[in-house]
Amino acid sequence: QVQLVESGGGLVQPGGSLRLSCAASGSISSFTAMGWYRQAPGKQRELVATINSAAFINYADSAEGRFTISRDSAKNTLYLQMNSLRPEDTAVYYCKLWSSGQIYWGQGTQVTVSS
Repeated sequence: QVQLVESGGGLVQPGGSLRLSCAASGSISSFTAMGWYRQAPGKQRELVATINSAAFINYADSAEGRFTISRDSAKNTLYLQMNSLRPEDTAVYYCKLWSSGQIYWGQGTQVTVSS
């Protein structure tokens, strides 16, 4: 059983920073890719950033230049450094793992950007 646990969310003022973490545990036989998605109230879940086994990184336009995705393979942990946060970044942020043809999601962590 694979588990993904996100942490690091919270309330931050516009222009501030947060670092999200996603710890993966369980029977992860192979790693294909991991990513961050977010879902704001009343909106569909959307891609923020992904990183694959070749360390190829993809960012949504909204995240490019402000967010940085990284992965510590030794710790099975995915990170998202978010800088210059805006009110429109407010959402629940989810971690996603692709492994051995399966997809896994974390439970999400709330990020609120407000003054």
